[in-house]
Amino acid sequence: MSLEEEIGAILRQKGLTLGVVESATGGLLSHRITNIAGSSDYYKGSVTAYSNRVKTGVVGVKEATLNQYGAVSPEVAEEMAQGGRKVLGADICLADTGIAGPSGASPGKGVGLFYLGLSHGERTFSREHNFQGDREQNKQSAAEAALVWLKEYLAGLE
Repeated sequence: MSLEEEIGAILRQKGLTLGVVESATGGLLSHRITNIAGSSDYYKGSVTAYSNRVKTGVVGVKEATLNQYGAVSPEVAEEMAQGGRKVLGADICLADTGIAGPSGASPGKGVGLFYLGLSHGERTFSREHNFQGDREQNKQSAAEAALVWLKEYLAGLE
């Protein structure tokens, strides 16, 4: 059983719905989730919030957060996950923001830096990852890391 199938089975079993807000993965997470037949039972949809304008205007990330921490930050990943949960009407929302490469690095934030966000109920979390691949590999690695985290999170729920 694939990772996506396992996640789907757990979501179905627990009666939970999922939404996704993607930036640096550009729809890859949504693609992987919707490759599973029957994913419409638990998957609400996604927002590909690639630009800051979409992050603030659609998803609800605060401009002050973007200005203070930058788009690639744990704070923005968390606000993307929280906002996505509201916008998509999902029980759980997964989000990502990062620097896929080969350009886009800035002081203290190198290519391959990603922050993942996860929001469920009253709780929101973020995780930092540093991937070492090319653009495509970094996007694939971020999507995989997000799905692995989601599965771990779901498995830990009562």
